[in-house]
Amino acid sequence: MYLKYLLICFSLFSITANSQLVEPKKNFRAADSLLKEPSFSVHKDNYFLTGVPINTDITRDNADVKYQVSFKLRLNSKPLWGGFFPYLMYTQKAFWDIYASSKPFSEINFNPGVALVRPFYLKGGRLTYGSVSFEHESNGRDSIYSRTWNMLAFSLKSQISPRWVVGLRGWIPLVDKDDNPELTKYVGYGEASATYQIQPGRWSADILFRKGSGLINYGSLQTQVNWRPYKSENYYLTLQWFVGYTESLIDYQEHKSMVRLGFTIKPENMGIF
Repeated sequence: MYLKYLLICFSLFSITANSQLVEPKKNFRAADSLLKEPSFSVHKDNYFLTGVPINTDITRDNADVKYQVSFKLRLNSKPLWGGFFPYLMYTQKAFWDIYASSKPFSEINFNPGVALVRPFYLKGGRLTYGSVSFEHESNGRDSIYSRTWNMLAFSLKSQISPRWVVGLRGWIPLVDKDDNPELTKYVGYGEASATYQIQPGRWSADILFRKGSGLINYGSLQTQVNWRPYKSENYYLTLQWFVGYTESLIDYQEHKSMVRLGFTIKPENMGIF
């Protein structure tokens, strides 16, 4: 099975390499798209959202706050061999039972990683990032509450039009099956994403679909609508809906449907994946 995904990933990076032959004069400007942002910058969305389930009765114990902190560090201002830029990344996602009596944190997931990112242009001047990354994700707990896995991931993300950005990402999961039985079935082997600028600079919509290993079961879908109150400020009011599995690691086998509302800080540019 791993051989199949290695062949898919090799094909993705063959496209990256061949892009130099498609429009070689634009490679320098593609690199500038990474260099124009600070070396330390927002990686994935940073958000603070509160919400309730929509597939069960609402109680103080199942309403919560979900927040995420995510940043990346570009290690070099000049590309390495092959035009790749090295990055360190870190994302932390927390689930806070703020409405419960003692207000505990039910789960915190830690996601550090390293990546090599190759910017290039496809025909028509479509800015695209190809990346390979190695990442670890765990909840930092031990015993029967330990949840952890690693991945070798490959991705392509492209601005296919002024309003559309799409992404495709696949990974080879490396899982301790004793502590995380059937985790691979739920995290799957890849995901697809898209962002549409409904009203550029004001309204946007995001969708993230993760495919589990089952034919129609498992996996997840997360959609959200973002409104930017002030064009000069990089924060949004966000309405988010999540349905499926692995929103958090501790209960990855539990199906959830949650709607949440709050604030989001987004990457200034397209984001590396």
